[in-house]
Amino acid sequence: MSAGELLVLGAGEEQVVLYQEACRRGLRTIAVDMRADRPGIPLADEFLKISTMDHAAIADALRGRRLAGVVSTAADTCLESWHHLSVHFGTPWVYPAEAAAASMDKSAFHRIAGAAGVPTYRWAQSDDLVELADAARGFRFPVVVKPTDASGGRGVTGVPDPGELDAALKHAAVHSPRGQVIVEEFVEGVNYTVNVFMSGGEVALSVITEKAILPGPGFLIGGHTAPARLSPSVEAAMTREARDLCRAFALHDGPANFDVVVRPDGTRYTLEVGARMSGNGFPRLVSALAGVDCVAALVSLATGEPVDLTPTHLRPTRLHVLTSPLPDAGEFVAARGLAEVAAMPDVTSVELFVAPGDIVQPFTEAGRKLGWVVVTADDAEDLEPRVSEVVAALDLAVRPLGVREGQVAANTR
Repeated sequence: MSAGELLVLGAGEEQVVLYQEACRRGLRTIAVDMRADRPGIPLADEFLKISTMDHAAIADALRGRRLAGVVSTAADTCLESWHHLSVHFGTPWVYPAEAAAASMDKSAFHRIAGAAGVPTYRWAQSDDLVELADAARGFRFPVVVKPTDASGGRGVTGVPDPGELDAALKHAAVHSPRGQVIVEEFVEGVNYTVNVFMSGGEVALSVITEKAILPGPGFLIGGHTAPARLSPSVEAAMTREARDLCRAFALHDGPANFDVVVRPDGTRYTLEVGARMSGNGFPRLVSALAGVDCVAALVSLATGEPVDLTPTHLRPTRLHVLTSPLPDAGEFVAARGLAEVAAMPDVTSVELFVAPGDIVQPFTEAGRKLGWVVVTADDAEDLEPRVSEVVAALDLAVRPLGVREGQVAANTR
């Protein structure tokens, strides 16, 4: 068992698993988050109300302390801090600066991908929105406009024609800590996430999921299915490309996830990287899919312990994101059927992040999910109908604000 203090950057829903794993190991945890209402805070032994991006302030608050390790997951904004703090405190594993740059600056990733021989498409980045608009109008539309240094779908817009470009650029700039916006030509095809965990410069674990992209301009993810429907040769090539890219930005150990689109002609385009573990309940999906505890692997890596990524089985799995059905803010009313769903043999995990009376927002960014459910099946063809049955049984109700108790609430699926 480990002993010491583990610094956890972030205390949101996605980071809860880190606090749980640290507790299991007997590690004392220090939570860092700008918000004092995050669900990981009650699980932590100590809380610092500091931005995870302010590594200097975090280091100052912990002056003279010795840390067993530094960890985070599911967010890009803290990656630079992860590097600086692991260097500052001399932890067993140092998060690489090059990986932070590739994740937090999409133009940096495009340059790395181009140098590695990965197929590319047209893009432009700038903090000058007028200059960027002029460059983008020469692109083939539709295009995608994003903040270069945000994650979770914040500020991302699909733009079908040049007339909507200026509004999308302003929207993205608001969500960029540095005011940097990138415009990319839209790549049409099937969307995948290639998740790898590196060890000694090689891929120790590879999980490729097929993403369910929700309708609308924000490219929000409604769920993941694994194993992805790919030929063995294509799957091997995607894993190999992920390995080469990880090596290119010095991530020889640890997790990374790549957004990849495969066009109808078979061409693969790697859109971006998060050199950290995926969000959207990814650890729950991998546990159900293959019996691998990637959270334990990450904490072991960070604290200098042996990493175990050995699969025990392979079972078709779908993670379905639960969201509000309302276009505006509403009040969460009830979770009827929760106990029944949790007891279903094909449901390996069902988690809600809201309670009756909470105000919930429309699903316009990843952080606004209500929860998720993970479903398995004996055969991949049975997954979709099984998920539909499970979600129908999980009767979540959201009431529009201003509607009195007793009136009809909308059901969310």
